[in-house]
Amino acid sequence: MKQKLKFILPALLLVLVGVYKFVGPSSANGPKPKVDGEVYVLPKEFLVNLADGGFAKVNVALLLAHAVTPPKGAEGATPPEGFGDLPEEAVVRDIVTDELTDATSHELTDRKARKKVKRRILKALRADTDVQVRRVLLTDVAIQ
Repeated sequence: MKQKLKFILPALLLVLVGVYKFVGPSSANGPKPKVDGEVYVLPKEFLVNLADGGFAKVNVALLLAHAVTPPKGAEGATPPEGFGDLPEEAVVRDIVTDELTDATSHELTDRKARKKVKRRILKALRADTDVQVRRVLLTDVAIQ
């Protein structure tokens, strides 16, 4: 009997731990989201001259730490055409434009080079704005 108990007790303990992991409190919250934050799509596309003489048409989105809230006292006010609810959107657009016009067509078509451009934009946004940006997304890129 003691021999059987040596094998049954650890097996039973393993089964109980497995059941707890699948049915326990952590699974009630659901899986962790893959995109943590709020995606804000800049409403107007960017049309910029590139450093190598071509031009690019780019749509940009930002992964923000939290949802965008309009500035205080702006209830009912509509932003200018092409602008959304992001309070510092003009500054964001200026930074993105500056970084994109320094880029070459290769930097926007090559995956690794494009990641570097996005990192430069992110670094500038974090340095010059109060917008809590986690990532820069280039959603559409057309180069001519």
